[in-house]
Amino acid sequence: MFVREGLSEPASIASMPGVVQHTRDSLKKAAVEAVGAGVGGLMLFGVPEKHDATGSGATDPEGILNVALRDLSAEVGDDTVLMADLCLDEFTDHGHCGVLDEDGNVDNDRTLQIYGEMGVVQAESGAHVVSPSGMMDGQVGVIRDSLDATGFADTAILAYSAKYSSAFYGPFREAVDSQLRGDRKTYQQDPGNGREALREADLDLAEGADMVMVKPAMSYLDVLRDIAGVADVPVATYQVSGEYSMIEAAVANGWLDRQRTVLESLTSMRRAGADTVLTYYATEAARWLQDARA
Repeated sequence: MFVREGLSEPASIASMPGVVQHTRDSLKKAAVEAVGAGVGGLMLFGVPEKHDATGSGATDPEGILNVALRDLSAEVGDDTVLMADLCLDEFTDHGHCGVLDEDGNVDNDRTLQIYGEMGVVQAESGAHVVSPSGMMDGQVGVIRDSLDATGFADTAILAYSAKYSSAFYGPFREAVDSQLRGDRKTYQQDPGNGREALREADLDLAEGADMVMVKPAMSYLDVLRDIAGVADVPVATYQVSGEYSMIEAAVANGWLDRQRTVLESLTSMRRAGADTVLTYYATEAARWLQDARA
C-alpha cells in the first residue's frame, strides 16, 4: 500500500489501474477493509513531498512512512502484521536505494548506517516487520544489531534476499514518484544468475533474517523453489507492479478472466514454495478465497 504526503484525496496510478496513492485517512480505511477481508499483513511504502541526497525523510519520525505506520498501529493494532519497506529509493533525489559517494556510486557502508536508523524508527512507529529491500551487503546484520540494541529484539526482518534487476518494476516507479536516473544493476541481481540468489539468501539467514524474499515472482519461480528448498525460515515472494499491470491490461482487453487469472498466478507462487505472497490483489483475493470456502 502506498501513502503519499500532502494528498487531500487518493490519487490514481495510471500504470496500475485500481491501485492508488493513499492519503493518511484513506490508508486507514483501506487497512480496515483489508483486515476485515482476512489479509494477513500490510506492506507500507511512503511517498514524500520532498526528496534529498540522503533520503532524510526515511529516518524522520515525522516522515510520511513513519506517521502512517503510527496511524495504522492505532487503527488496526495487532489485528494484522504491519510491515514497512526499509529502503531509501522513495526518499532520495537520485532515486537510488542508498546514498552516493563523490563519484556517484552507491556507498554501501554509509547506507548501512542509515538503514540501521530506519529500522529503529520504523519499529518505534509500530512496524512489526521491517523489510530491507535495497540489496546492500550486510544490511540484515546491521539492522538486526540496531533493533536489538534499542529494545526491539522481537521486531522481525523480512529480507529481500533475491531482488533482481527487473523490467517488471516500471509501474512501481510511478507509484512511488521515483527520481531514479540510470539503473540499479550494480546492486540488484542479474536475471540470468540463479546461483547468486542462494548465496544471498544464505548470507541473510546467517545475519539473522526472520524471512527471506524472492522478487519478482512469476519470472523467478525456479529461484523461489530453490530457496524454499533450503531456507529454514518462511519464504516470501512479491507479485510486483509489472506483473499486476500485465494482468490488468489483458483483462481490460477481454483476453483473460480476471479472477481465474489472479488466483492461478498466486497459486503458482504458493506451489513453488512461497509461504507468504505480497500482491496488490490481496484484499480481493482474500475475499474470493473466503467466498470459495463458504
